[in-house]
Amino acid sequence: MKIRADAHGPHVVVLTIDHQPRLNAMTRAMMADLARVWDELERGPCRSIVLTGAGPRAFCAGADISGDLSAPTDAARVISHALLKYDSYAKPIVAAVNGDCVGGGLELLLATDLRYASHTATFALQEVKWGLFPLAGSTVRLPRQVPYCRAMELLLIGDRVDGQAALQMGLVNEVVADPLDRAMAVAARITKNGPFAVRKIKESVVKGMGLPMEQAYSEELRLGAEVFASEDAVEGPLAFVEKREPRFTGR
Repeated sequence: MKIRADAHGPHVVVLTIDHQPRLNAMTRAMMADLARVWDELERGPCRSIVLTGAGPRAFCAGADISGDLSAPTDAARVISHALLKYDSYAKPIVAAVNGDCVGGGLELLLATDLRYASHTATFALQEVKWGLFPLAGSTVRLPRQVPYCRAMELLLIGDRVDGQAALQMGLVNEVVADPLDRAMAVAARITKNGPFAVRKIKESVVKGMGLPMEQAYSEELRLGAEVFASEDAVEGPLAFVEKREPRFTGR
């Protein structure tokens, strides 16, 4: 059982949750590894990340409940970081979902930017069925990402929904035969764009969702000014005029 980070070309990394006997449920040690890998990738040269689960049965079934579920302060902090609860992660994350995406797996999915699901994918937040609370951000993120009544359906009833239902409510972008292949193709397309602009656009969107509109517009203006003052903003229009591919540096 482990967290794998595999480079595919110079700018795309595939991050895989691999604990197949437990439907890729994560132990506390795996969550610590995932938190560490997120930090390494954010500091590293990759421009986009594909997040997936090993094998055809699951994306991630949340926490491995066969282990220690107590959550002292330090452990809770690590778990929150692994699931990107409080983090505005700078680089785009593209999810490829096979099979089960439930509990903490769905909470982790809510931290991604684009999502592609297989025809066998299922999604659920079933904590309420066992008298528990989904503490990794679902009650905050989910109603901001899908219609309120659909969010409450997932949160208060706890039933599974299939890929088509997830698509209809806007939880995923597409339902496809091979979500990993689709996610990697999308990630590769993102890496062709100006990396500094990509990061700042994501930052503006994520920050803006938590701000009143007037403040969000001010933040958009500030971040946009950073982009227009960058080297990439010189290179992009120049490449367009010269009819060539831009050579972006991320600065």
